[in-house]
Amino acid sequence: MSLRVEHLDKDYPTPAGPLHVLRDVGLELQRGEAVAVMGPSGSGKSTLLHILGTLDRPTRGAVSLGGQDPFALSDARLADFRNRSIGFVFQDHHLLPQCSVLENVLIPTLAGHDDRAKVREWALKLLARVGLSDRLDHRPAELSGGERQRVAVARALIHHPPLLLADEPTGNLDRVKADEVGRLLLDLHREEQTILVVVTHSRRLADLFPRVLVMDDGRLRPDAAADREPETGIRPEATGGITT
Repeated sequence: MSLRVEHLDKDYPTPAGPLHVLRDVGLELQRGEAVAVMGPSGSGKSTLLHILGTLDRPTRGAVSLGGQDPFALSDARLADFRNRSIGFVFQDHHLLPQCSVLENVLIPTLAGHDDRAKVREWALKLLARVGLSDRLDHRPAELSGGERQRVAVARALIHHPPLLLADEPTGNLDRVKADEVGRLLLDLHREEQTILVVVTHSRRLADLFPRVLVMDDGRLRPDAAADREPETGIRPEATGGITT
């Protein structure tokens, strides 16, 4: 299973002409690999994440996950592909306030024909893994910011997706909670052997990753400190190619 991005461009029309947000981006990651993408606001990193998550379409270039081009699918099949193959964690947890913790984790399974008993068992295991077994019936308003984000991480993994995407997952948390969520995200990524791509402004979070890339004027380049051993003790290995 691999994620491949080839010659990816994204333009937006403006009265002054096309606004080039992504320029000839290339990236390849295998299952079990993780990368953090840094860059200033407006550099294109969130746009890249949205295209990887099929929430937006590229202007040019190709994206494939496990050999599948998601943008060649019909709208209905693309929605199912996104639901089952891609897990999302956003800066804002996007939990439904009227639903319990357990119900929020199970929401992605409602659109399919999953075995209810099996997905509920997996949801309970995930919530135990993120330390929320005693919060199953609580509503989001009764949780701390860090707890809400842990629910969001569990929800993102409910379908065992091969691709896990996180956009500023610690951006709304204090330093202690941010560290907890960052390490939890990486731990679960390793346990589930996902492909993990995280967009962040936080050097502290990026330093937990074995590989860091920088988005600069719509192009990806290796981070100057990318070859160092991160805090987690994960040693940098061959983690696929990058084209800029």
